[in-house]
Amino acid sequence: MKKILHTLFLSLVFIQIVSAQEISLVKESKPEFENRMQWFTDAKYGMFIHFGLYSQLGGVWKGENIPKYAEWIQANADISPQEYALLAHSFNPTNFNADAIVKTAKKAGMKYIVITTKHHEGFCLWDSKYTSFDVGSTPFKRDILKELSEACKKNGIRFGTYYSIFDWHHPSQERNVNGKDAETPWANNKMKEGKKAEYVTYMKNQIKELVDRYDTDLIWFDGDWANWWTNNDGIDLYNYIRGLKPSIIINNRVAKRKLFLKDYGTPEQTHFDKAVDYKWEACYTLNDNWGFKAADTNWKQPEEVYNKLKSINNTGGNLLLNIGPDGTGKVPKESVRILLKVGEMLKND
Repeated sequence: MKKILHTLFLSLVFIQIVSAQEISLVKESKPEFENRMQWFTDAKYGMFIHFGLYSQLGGVWKGENIPKYAEWIQANADISPQEYALLAHSFNPTNFNADAIVKTAKKAGMKYIVITTKHHEGFCLWDSKYTSFDVGSTPFKRDILKELSEACKKNGIRFGTYYSIFDWHHPSQERNVNGKDAETPWANNKMKEGKKAEYVTYMKNQIKELVDRYDTDLIWFDGDWANWWTNNDGIDLYNYIRGLKPSIIINNRVAKRKLFLKDYGTPEQTHFDKAVDYKWEACYTLNDNWGFKAADTNWKQPEEVYNKLKSINNTGGNLLLNIGPDGTGKVPKESVRILLKVGEMLKND
């Protein structure tokens, strides 16, 4: 009996191992990979843009300053998806100036831009066929992504799009108020039973829109820590996207970042102090928030940014430095000042 149970146990372990390995990456030789990654390797320095419905709030909800990251205000203030969705009715960032943003990035010495097309809130910065929770259903009728992607092409800047794996608005998911994840119900949201396939299809459809409409050069995923998202899920999505556009670059958070390193690693608010054996990019805020927060004036000085950039580049990485436009679309003056000063310092190298 013990032998039978032992054999059964080994069989189950074998099945689990095979299952974990059943999805393999799209084939690519090392020279092909290096060629695809060449522009990214050469870029060294990029601009991150966090912009969404949260930008209107500036870190304040019903007169109260909400602690922690501004772009997480829905979670930090425990705002229901229904109430939060009402913010779309007042989203009208008429001061958003794609040309000015791209020109600032170029003067700063940046070579690529990544914008949050869909953050955890689920609101889409483009008019998607697959949801009404998007910019097309707001008073603001302009195509933000078209304006930004065209300005990038005109100025020789690569265009990238951020996309959150989990979604606080999509009906497939809900706050996880039970069990070990109850302490962080928004960060570890729950996939409703039988809804995962529907949501994965939704993601793939939307990502295809980003590739087809805006010819995005890079997709920057986030939210890979969701318990219902597996490493195999990420590899499947990675392969799907590479099929849409073989030259595209995808960050490692498409799958489980601790297990998956292609196309590049993504340390956040920190960076390596020595070289590693894979490509990587460190992302940093200019103050203490990614999204716009009116009360946050803790700006990094140009010298600090410059030194971070040099340290990161010297150990083989890129720096992706963030700006957070306010609800009108205007980039804080201090952000522009810092970026331009760093650009001047780089010219004097």
